[in-house]
Amino acid sequence: MLAGGDEEPDFIAAIGGAPALHLLGAGTPEDQSYWLRVWAARGLLWAGRPNETGVLRTALEDGAWRVREMTCKVIARHCVDELLESVIALEIDPVARVRNAAFRATRRIIELER
Repeated sequence: MLAGGDEEPDFIAAIGGAPALHLLGAGTPEDQSYWLRVWAARGLLWAGRPNETGVLRTALEDGAWRVREMTCKVIARHCVDELLESVIALEIDPVARVRNAAFRATRRIIELER
């Protein structure tokens, strides 16, 4: 789902809560479809360290800033050190919330590597 694939509506509702139900009820307008990727990333906060980092690397380049921000949070939580350089690159993102999340992820990875 983080990579843009489709999921069952029940799964989307489980990870997105009430906002997901509203979005699904509206037929998921194209300009709001990024929320599906945000919720998928948020689910990874609690699901444990992802085995495959390629999807996270791609999500760091997502056009929706909320996806980039949440992906930085996932990387920080699970200390995905393979993506350190990609996260550092986001420290100059045009969106302050992404820059802040990238900075926190960078610091966490570096501190845990010591």
